[in-house]
Amino acid sequence: MLVTACAGSGGAGAPSTAPPSATPPEVLCARIVAHWSREVLDGGTYGDYQSMGLSNGQYDILRSVVDDARAAKKREGAGAAYELIDRRSRAGCAARYRSGGPDKGPWR
Repeated sequence: MLVTACAGSGGAGAPSTAPPSATPPEVLCARIVAHWSREVLDGGTYGDYQSMGLSNGQYDILRSVVDDARAAKKREGAGAAYELIDRRSRAGCAARYRSGGPDKGPWR
């Protein structure tokens, strides 16, 4: 007599059927731009965008954010500058990825 067994669904150790969720590119962009914007604001100098893991377009967002954050820091202090960094990083990256991603070649 041949006996077969099937694994029950949902039991302990059963593989998940839900695919892992991916972080949207605009969220990843905002995180990395905000991180490096703080580093630049606190350190005072810019690094190479490639060593930061940024694309050229993301680096453009960073430079704009840092310029505005420096002015905010002088006027209102570091807390206001950090809030501005978060807000402007999210807005800049959302605009950049609004249509699904950069469309000007690999360096944008």
